[in-house]
Amino acid sequence: MRVAVPFEISRDLARERLKSRSHEIADHIPGGMAEVTTDWPSDDQMNITIRAMSQDLRGIVYIEENQLVFEIAVPPALSFFEPIISGAIKQQSQKLLA
Repeated sequence: MRVAVPFEISRDLARERLKSRSHEIADHIPGGMAEVTTDWPSDDQMNITIRAMSQDLRGIVYIEENQLVFEIAVPPALSFFEPIISGAIKQQSQKLLA
């Protein structure tokens, strides 16, 4: 699943906010039962793993000039949740960048 989230701040500021607030990502996942781990293989790429409901969602967040691009591997068992996941990513990403 690929989700693009546009932003109107500078790329550097988006990177700074995402890095400083990545520990808050689990707080934005409904149910409060998710574990989130992140790592940064480069300045403009964050790897993310979300463990919820006995499922792992793994993905990459790319910081581009005017948008974040989330590429998330959604397991077949959760594929029917893609619209909900996509909407949550868009909404919560804006909060992290604010």
